[in-house]
Amino acid sequence: MTPQERPRWCNLRLVAPAELAERLSEALLTHGAISVGIEDADAGTPEERPQFGEPGLHPERLWDRSVILALFEIDTDWRAGLAAAARSIGIGLSELPDPQVELLADADWVRLTQSQFDPISIDGRLWIVPSWHEPPDPSAITLTLDPGLAFGTGSHPTTRLCLRWLLDHVRPGDTVLDYGCGSGILAIAAAKLGAARVVGVDIDDKALEAARYNAERNGVALELYHARDLPPGPFDRVVANILTKPLCVLAPIIARAVRPGGELALSGILLEQAREVVSAYAPWIALSLGDEDEGWIRLEGIRPV
Repeated sequence: MTPQERPRWCNLRLVAPAELAERLSEALLTHGAISVGIEDADAGTPEERPQFGEPGLHPERLWDRSVILALFEIDTDWRAGLAAAARSIGIGLSELPDPQVELLADADWVRLTQSQFDPISIDGRLWIVPSWHEPPDPSAITLTLDPGLAFGTGSHPTTRLCLRWLLDHVRPGDTVLDYGCGSGILAIAAAKLGAARVVGVDIDDKALEAARYNAERNGVALELYHARDLPPGPFDRVVANILTKPLCVLAPIIARAVRPGGELALSGILLEQAREVVSAYAPWIALSLGDEDEGWIRLEGIRPV
């Protein structure tokens, strides 16, 4: 075994209820952990919840079941650290589930992370390419986008659903609104398809910063706004890739942003949630199923003239 292959880190993974997750995470940092993260234990399931609030919704507490990921150096007694952290917040170690423990060797973490992200093709017409890769097809539309803090790298089914819709519906000279723009991937794609005016809206300032950076990197101009400052419309094309609950709450705002005769596409919706969203938008736009990808769907419709 080479020095590089010897374990250097010990990674703990344990599920904790919401009322303990944040306090226990902070306590672990003071009892030997060199980094701690919290994730949604139900990520990728219908019970998944967004980490940030949405316009029109009251902020919710952290996920009901949270996964705590705590990294210790291999020579640190993580058992003692976990026990001390638990005591410091007034609970016994027996009240926590046994953690899953993974030993990690030292590595070139940058190269290892980059190796997990390859260019993504959307129907062969558009490629999302990390900056460390060469574009696979120079004749196709290329979006340079690195994985980051904001949602939207092209790997999620809902992003792919929306990109396919943009490829089929955006025409040169269109005005486009991307509500919940995240990394800006949908807005940038619309701009590269020839839209004359593209507006991106989000509730997260970090997402807006990421979208601004990505737009500059891709050589396109976006108008970016916080959701509380939604600019006047209406727009020829409106796309919103968020989640079912906020899509329903925001139905009056999103639907009215579509000009009469304009088109709307919504994603972030599971197949069994379609009826709820269709009902929420019925006063303005009749929505129908446009496409499906891994259990996620895209609803779409035209606002009556």
